[in-house]
Amino acid sequence: MIRLLPWLLTLAVTIYALVDCIQTDDAQVRGLPKLLWLLLILLFPALGAIGWFIAGRPQRGSTGRGPRGRGPSHQPPPPRGPDDDPDFLRRL
Repeated sequence: MIRLLPWLLTLAVTIYALVDCIQTDDAQVRGLPKLLWLLLILLFPALGAIGWFIAGRPQRGSTGRGPRGRGPSHQPPPPRGPDDDPDFLRRL
């Protein structure tokens, strides 16, 4: 079982990097075009995945996404209470 551990770790990191690269928006990919990153990850599993995490993946602060990196950051603000809503107060 110990002999399989490096191979399983390499496979897991490669699959994670591949899925992460596929889900990343084309405009946010750094360094190389997205298609080239996908080919690197598939052809050179360990090196391609490590390269993706270091040089290709968008930086945390510049993703343009909301909390936890999901969805756009230009989502509508959360609901406010009636006393904070100017439209509600105008209708009174």
